[in-house]
Amino acid sequence: MPFIEENDLLDLHKDIEKSQIINERLLDQIKFKNKDLRKLKIQRNLFIGITALLLVSALAITSFTAGVSTSNSNQNVLFSIDSLEAIKARMDNLKRQNQELSLVKEFYLAKQFLEKEKIYSVQVKSFVDNNTTLASEALTNTLFVKTNPYYAYSLGTFETLEEAQSFRQQLVSLGFEDAFVASYQDGKRLKIESPN
Repeated sequence: MPFIEENDLLDLHKDIEKSQIINERLLDQIKFKNKDLRKLKIQRNLFIGITALLLVSALAITSFTAGVSTSNSNQNVLFSIDSLEAIKARMDNLKRQNQELSLVKEFYLAKQFLEKEKIYSVQVKSFVDNNTTLASEALTNTLFVKTNPYYAYSLGTFETLEEAQSFRQQLVSLGFEDAFVASYQDGKRLKIESPN
């Protein structure tokens, strides 16, 4: 039979006692968790019961009111459908108006930016009278500037002189032989640029 020394036996007993203490703590934690789970289960069942009770009472009230007003229900349903269609049509109309207003806002923001920055445009014609029938101010990339005593009509708004000169060449090839590039800032013409 093997021989175990007394120190080894004492160490073995200590290890067993430590394991028992750890097991007891784990059992206590399991009991605590089980209590929490039971509480949560009771709360969940109580919530489900109250929700079911509310649903049943809502259905009872709805069926009672539907029974009382059966003669008016067909008229109310038709009225509701008509009013829903009217509301949908109005919402669609408001969405379309909102999109149009956004475009107008973007146009005016771009116009304000262009007025503050130095830009280039190709002047195609000038008149003594302000002939507003030629074009509308709502047209984008078009400038209408009063250069005493004339009213100048320019096409295109460009950030660089080279872009404007390239556009001028295209207009000249289309028959606008008198077209020239001018620079503008704050809605006023600064100077006539070279025709390169």
